[in-house]
Amino acid sequence: MDHAAGHVEIPYTVSPRPDTGLYNGKLGIWLFLASEVMLFGALFSSLILIRTGSPSWPHGWEELHVVPATINTFVLIMSSVTVVLAWANLRLGNFKLGRIFIGVTLLCGLVFMGIKAYEYSLSFAHGHYPSTSDFFAIYFTMTGLHGLHVLGGMIVFAYFLGPGSKMWHTDRARFTNRIEIVGLYWHFVDLVWIFLFPTLYLL
Repeated sequence: MDHAAGHVEIPYTVSPRPDTGLYNGKLGIWLFLASEVMLFGALFSSLILIRTGSPSWPHGWEELHVVPATINTFVLIMSSVTVVLAWANLRLGNFKLGRIFIGVTLLCGLVFMGIKAYEYSLSFAHGHYPSTSDFFAIYFTMTGLHGLHVLGGMIVFAYFLGPGSKMWHTDRARFTNRIEIVGLYWHFVDLVWIFLFPTLYLL
């Protein structure tokens, strides 16, 4: 604590806590992701229960548009690679290349959302809405919630690509840690899609 300036320094924003071995932000994101696992876990459980109890549950490939969803799967996997490359380059002190990979990750998110909007438009054109059936109610709920998570990650990436990048010049280690934190969130969003895609589209 700097008594002269009246400034209180928050501990463990960069260095790991002695009790958990994680710095505060990383501990926080893991706790948040634990709650997210429960949220999506409840939705997947609901899907399984409703599906097993429905004799007329359709096959995903008969009702949904598999090709756009397959492309989106590869887009998200690539974005998980680019966010790791962003963090790795920042760790090495290469801010310029780190920002480029953050930008590529953001671009992948935009591509994903664009393809998802196109896929929704195809469903609407075929008269498929959340009110159409239990299948489409679950489909739109789960993919819509996932899309909101992608959008949230994109907003954070856009912030660190823009005004938030100023932190690099004042506290490089903390900025790098923040990219690691949003990267962990992004990997979780990617992992959810890896489960969503085969469950909804291929089974």
